[in-house]
Amino acid sequence: MTIRKVLVVDDSKTELMFLSDLLQKNGFAVQTAENADDAMRRLEADKPDLILMDVVMPGQNGFQLTRALARNPQFAEVPIILCTSKNQETDRVWGMRQGARDYIVKPVEPAELLAKIRALN
Repeated sequence: MTIRKVLVVDDSKTELMFLSDLLQKNGFAVQTAENADDAMRRLEADKPDLILMDVVMPGQNGFQLTRALARNPQFAEVPIILCTSKNQETDRVWGMRQGARDYIVKPVEPAELLAKIRALN
């Protein structure tokens, strides 16, 4: 599967702008969502090839949404990279157990993120 469309889910407008700009400059079509409910609306309207998911958000957090999507046959094949300030190994392990394909700690290093995306292609 070639990754072209990316949904970025993060409650920080600064992070959304940074990641959107980075991805668009590298040829990806980007949609954004500021919380889990917004993300679900976007997913149902237009399924992306990849989801970049923050963990700490109001309402449903990124671990919970990742688990829900991984268990939903409609979205289970969409890879999720957790993109979070939670930098403990236990957080990474928990995120992977929820169904994430990869885990990256903020502040995001552009080369690292792009390498992780390429690895999914």
